[in-house]
Amino acid sequence: MTPDSYFIIFLALSILFHMAIPLVRLIPFPWNLFGIVLIIGGIIMTLITNSALLKNRTSIQPFETPDVLLTSGLFKLSRNPLYLGMAIAFVGVVVTIGSLSPFIFPIIFVIIINRVIIPFEENKLEMVFGDKYLDYKTKTRRWI
Repeated sequence: MTPDSYFIIFLALSILFHMAIPLVRLIPFPWNLFGIVLIIGGIIMTLITNSALLKNRTSIQPFETPDVLLTSGLFKLSRNPLYLGMAIAFVGVVVTIGSLSPFIFPIIFVIIINRVIIPFEENKLEMVFGDKYLDYKTKTRRWI
């Protein structure tokens, strides 16, 4: 499965859990509106990252072989700005929803991305770019 698939499935589950078993209202109005800021920030980060990948004509898909190693822009701050943007937007959604039960799903999303998708991508990047990638990896954190 792709990161986008995990994102959509877990986002849907978050909304369903909120509707079915909201438990307690963790973040009341108006504080829950801060989630909108996180959603917008995460979407902007994701769009900027996608734009950089497309501009440099390298793959956006994690299971394809990359053509270019990006180390500037948002990639200077995080080796995975696309996933970071998705995670920020996801947290924004559950903050906006405000109930307790959906909060488990962004955590599960980040764990899967961190333990399944990113290691696969990192191995591929190391195979394709070798020492250049290893040097970048030592200078730039995985998330933030």
